[in-house]
Amino acid sequence: MSAHKARLFSQRLSLFSRNDFSHHVRGVPADSPVRADEIGEFHVFQAGRRVKRRYRRITVWREDKQEELVILTNNLHLAASTIAQIYKARWQIELFFRDLKQNLRIKTFVGTSANAVYIQIWTALIAILLIKYLQFKSKCGWHLSNLVALLRLNLFTYRDLWVWIERPYETPPLPPPFVQAEFWELDLGQQNPCPS
Repeated sequence: MSAHKARLFSQRLSLFSRNDFSHHVRGVPADSPVRADEIGEFHVFQAGRRVKRRYRRITVWREDKQEELVILTNNLHLAASTIAQIYKARWQIELFFRDLKQNLRIKTFVGTSANAVYIQIWTALIAILLIKYLQFKSKCGWHLSNLVALLRLNLFTYRDLWVWIERPYETPPLPPPFVQAEFWELDLGQQNPCPS
């Protein structure tokens, strides 16, 4: 298998490039959200030259947004509905990493070794999953950015997390009074050398 065939992709096709596609139509089931499945030649730029490559253009009806989505792929073998599902799953991953970058403010990596990068990615993934779990369990309908901001503000306050997640705007309870133990009050069998 050549390196070109090993790299498969699926991406949204922009409006300006939809007309530059010579094609033949493949059949699609009538009850499917896939409206069109076409294979054809598409002009791309490779090493500064305009060349033609064989691609597949799939048009899918999105019921939730009441619009068509046009996907361009070089995968000529999978079913059109499978490619649409792959694109949808990939988009969810993109949204997840957008939340990760925006809310945890990860713009660059602290370390340069592969191990340092892995540690930072895994730590960020664990943090965002815990925050998303709090968002899921909350009855307040938090936006993720608001939840992260308020968690930052309350990071060093002593509160029950589950009580706070349900009633975040209440005044926190007073901390228990701090009692400093005197050294001679410890049960060491010694008397206070400085009686008052």
